[in-house]
Amino acid sequence: MPAKPLPLPPPSTEAELLLRARALSGRTLAWVAGRHGVVVPGDPRRSKGWAGRLMESVLGASAGSRAEPDFPHLGIELKTLPVDRRGLPRESTYVCNAPLDGSLVVPWESSWVRGKLARVLWILVVGDAEDPVGEKRVGGPLLWSPSPEEEALLRSDWDELTALVVGGEHGRLTAHLGKALQVRPKAAHAREMTWALGDEAEWVRTNPRGFYLRPSFTRGIVARHFVVGG
Repeated sequence: MPAKPLPLPPPSTEAELLLRARALSGRTLAWVAGRHGVVVPGDPRRSKGWAGRLMESVLGASAGSRAEPDFPHLGIELKTLPVDRRGLPRESTYVCNAPLDGSLVVPWESSWVRGKLARVLWILVVGDAEDPVGEKRVGGPLLWSPSPEEEALLRSDWDELTALVVGGEHGRLTAHLGKALQVRPKAAHAREMTWALGDEAEWVRTNPRGFYLRPSFTRGIVARHFVVGG
């Protein structure tokens, strides 16, 4: 098993966080890992989420698995975004769990999704799918909040998706719904199940779900704020 990095103390200000992130820009993941005594996973199948956990540790994120932003004292969420050499996101971006027990009866303004996305530190991880994990490079950081247009899009998707969740219509919750935000299965394998309220208020078994940002949405963020590839 790859060693876990020793976490740094949390940054005290946004400026300190950005300074730490900029110091990593252009470095390979192998360089970052080596500086912090971490072994790079050699098996690509064991590298899922590894870059994100590495960035959390070397930047001093302190939330862990708690339901709060990664830097709670700053109100900032950390998101690593894998992109290819052209700057195109390669996958959906996980935001948070989507509870299926009826507790999503909350407006967008007080939702946990909005709380997670209110202030995000984006860190690109640049490299094609076939590149070894350690050879991928850390891109420049972006401290981002949704524009009014982006938030309106997210709110519209939230309203559509949560209406289905609250109504127990889990069979209609496909990844095709939502222009920016989508609900996808969140499990290690299809056999993992959880209890959910069905459309007749009965408890049923279904796959756990999570909220994700579509690659088309994050592609727009990259295109507007980053210069990648050529």
